[in-house]
Amino acid sequence: MPISPTARRRRLGIELRRLREAAGLNGTDVATLLGWSATKVSRIETGRVSVHHGDVSDLLDHYSVTEEALRQELITLARESRQKGWWHRHRDTLKTGFDSYIGLESDAAVIRTYEAQVIPGLLQTEAYAKAVIEATATRSNSARIEEKAEVRLARQRLLSRDNPVRLHAVLDEAVLVREVGDARTMNDQLAFLLQQSKLPNITIQVLPFRTGAHPAMDGPFVILEFPDSADPTLVYIEQAMSGLVLEDADELDVYTDMFNDLTAQALSAQETATLVFSMIRK
Repeated sequence: MPISPTARRRRLGIELRRLREAAGLNGTDVATLLGWSATKVSRIETGRVSVHHGDVSDLLDHYSVTEEALRQELITLARESRQKGWWHRHRDTLKTGFDSYIGLESDAAVIRTYEAQVIPGLLQTEAYAKAVIEATATRSNSARIEEKAEVRLARQRLLSRDNPVRLHAVLDEAVLVREVGDARTMNDQLAFLLQQSKLPNITIQVLPFRTGAHPAMDGPFVILEFPDSADPTLVYIEQAMSGLVLEDADELDVYTDMFNDLTAQALSAQETATLVFSMIRK
């Protein structure tokens, strides 16, 4: 079963949509039957909002779901999806939708990411993270910088927990060259990157400048894969003020092919480690 409330909400939405379609109903039909808006039905099915277990029971009645075990499983899922993750208390500090992303990330089994400008958050040192957050902040607020950095470092527990997430990161060479913070901050970050690359669940590759034009020149992205086949893979694209989650199968195929092309063109993990080591000032 999903671990985080966000993932539970997504799983519940997927199951409710499947049952609605099996009952031969569309979203408008359901909204009319329950006196809801069609938007509410859509938001429940896409996992954007939590749903009361009583509403789930009503939906199951209209879908003619009589199997008690299934009903109890989904009602329990609804109750659990309304719990708050550890990141919820930081919600006001995060960009729109990023708290939902953290919930999905925490339940992922595999994370594949391409970054063109900065070290991925899961691999940042505290000093580097603060320098990035300060540089990209629309308003300077030292307390918020500290809080955002705290969230970023807390997310890194995914890499060292029992049954850790597998991370495969492809970094444009510019990420290593661009100095973020002062020289010491950057040097420590490169050393940390090299250290993390030695972990068995982490693969880091650098896409060298000599590659020239490549498929991901439109920008960075993250692909999340989940341990249960009932939870489809998704793509997350981060923007300046918000984030976008893509779940369409055709879009997923495009980004999966794109990532595979990047890994084929990038330096191997060993070649990457050698390059990073050569850039660390002794």
